Amino acid sequence: MFSKSIVISLVILLAGCKVTQPPSYQKDRKPEDRNEYNGTEGMVQQQKDQGYLMSKDLSDKCTEAKIDLAISESNNNESKIKKQKEIISSTCI
Repeated sequence: MFSKSIVISLVILLAGCKVTQPPSYQKDRKPEDRNEYNGTEGMVQQQKDQGYLMSKDLSDKCTEAKIDLAISESNNNESKIKKQKEIISSTCI
């Protein structure tokens, strides 16, 4: 009987306490800087961040290829022009 009352008391005590949980993800950081995701909300955010980062990477490659194309055209470098146009066609959406 004694152990049953201790268990009940502990359950009541723990139920009354507010247990702080870690945030589901680092909301104060940019997607590039997040490295901790917890729980369902964190996993959803991780998927969103991965999609964003993949899209950003393609956009950065596209921009870089356009700049390199302009430089290649100004230098009349046909092989680099062809290469940059291929990169642009695969990364610029």
